[in-house]
Amino acid sequence: MAVDAEGYGAKDQGLDRLIADARVLSPAGIERVAWGWDRHEDPRIMERFHEAERAALRVLEKNNRGPQWDEARKRILDLTEGRSSLEDWKAEHGDVGHKGERALLAAALAILARDKLDREHYATLVRPMSEALPWLLPELPPEPRR
Repeated sequence: MAVDAEGYGAKDQGLDRLIADARVLSPAGIERVAWGWDRHEDPRIMERFHEAERAALRVLEKNNRGPQWDEARKRILDLTEGRSSLEDWKAEHGDVGHKGERALLAAALAILARDKLDREHYATLVRPMSEALPWLLPELPPEPRR
């Protein structure tokens, strides 16, 4: 199995690590992710984000990974808003929680497509989540909040 820089499997274990880390995010961590998402509100940045999202979805489609993406989405939505959602995600229900959830979904999409997705698109998709989980973009430290 291929191993990434952090010692995790390139695709599946990276996704497992993302979800495991999302499980232990505090409300402050979820707020940090939502703050990272807010940086996408600029229309130019949002267009780059949507372009990266389309590129990652094309990668998954071309490589028959649609079922992996469906399963990842189900796991994430169960974590953030399903019957078994965690208390910290419930506490952040609303705008902050939804932004955190969108960032978590984008990071999962990037991880699943990472081996065939260019670096710029990967970084665009994981950047909001990397504000709380810097291992997603170790070369870019989290930005100071203003």
